[in-house]
This record gives sequence, structure tokens and C-alpha cells, in this order.
Amino acid sequence: MPPIESSTTVLIIWAVVGYLMGSIPYGILLTRVMGLGNLRDIGSGNIGATNVLRTGSKKAAALTLLLDAAKGAVAILLARMIAAEDAVQVAALFAMLGHCYPVWLRFQGGKGVATFLGIMLALAWPVGIGCCILWLLAAAITRVSSMGGLAAASGSTILLVVLGYGYALLLGIALTIILYVRHRSNIIRIKAGTEPKIGQKG
Repeated sequence: MPPIESSTTVLIIWAVVGYLMGSIPYGILLTRVMGLGNLRDIGSGNIGATNVLRTGSKKAAALTLLLDAAKGAVAILLARMIAAEDAVQVAALFAMLGHCYPVWLRFQGGKGVATFLGIMLALAWPVGIGCCILWLLAAAITRVSSMGGLAAASGSTILLVVLGYGYALLLGIALTIILYVRHRSNIIRIKAGTEPKIGQKG
């Protein structure tokens, strides 16, 4: 298990850094810069890649996916370069919170799937790859993006333990809970059979 030795001040600093990095709304910024309209008025109004795809721009959706994943990964990589493992995990948790509850958007952010995957890839790349595979399989089979995210989150804690990263289990559980909370409405629609398919407008 990596050493845990950060002071409270250091942990607070990385919480702030993680939150600020996670709170950058790339989906909204990209759609505005690319002249695709106000993302809040399109589809579900969500700021993530799935809703950006509903603008009709695969390029914008792909960039949003990559940047939302990168902000979670970069927060971890920066913390890991100069801080202990506890600070790394704090940065990861707050990057996820920043994406899902950004102060700039009145705490109404994204669902967190891309950021979650980026965090897992940077935190423990074998676990991250496993989560990406689960995401791709579930999304491909069901054609429902949210199913991919829920499957990845559900499998992440098992992968953390099985692949030898049990020291990050509490973080994995916390991230999974956040992702499930953000997908409450999706889960209801999935049960009702009304959840939109990938690429479906509206």
C-alpha cells in the first residue's frame, strides 16, 4: 500500500485543485466555440459527451469525452508527482465532484462517466482498462450510454480488489455512489424502457 502522510493543509489544497480542474465544463465550452448552440437547450441539457453528440457533431462529442476524462486523470497525475497517495485520492474524489457539481453552473454538472473513467485509468490503469471494457460492452449491447457508465461503476470496486488496488476501495465506492446518484433519472427511464439510445436526438 502506498504511503499516506499528507497534512490537512495539503489535502485541502488538492481538494481545491481537483475540484477546480473537474469543474471545467468542456461540453458547454466546445459547443459554444464550435457554434453548435447552447448545450443546455439541446437534448437532455446535460453537459457530457452523450448530449454533445445530439448536436450532430461527432468531433465535438469525442473532444468532450477526451477532455472530461483528461481532467480527472490529470488531477491524479499531478498529485501523484508531488504528493502522497491520500492526496492523490482526495484530488480524484474532488475532480469527480467538480465535474458533477460545478459551482459555475449552479452545481448542475455532468453525469461523471468520462471523468470517472479518466480517474480510474490514472489511478490504476489495469482497473481503468477493465472499466472501459465494461463500459464499451454494456453500451454496445444495450445501445444506451448510461448503461455503460453504470456497468463500469458497478465493476470498478470488484476490479480494484481483484487486481490488487484494495487501498483505493473506499475511493472507488465513493465514486460509484456519486455516479449512481447522478444517474437517478436514467435508472428510472431504463426501468421504464424510455431511456434514449446512443445518438438519438431529444
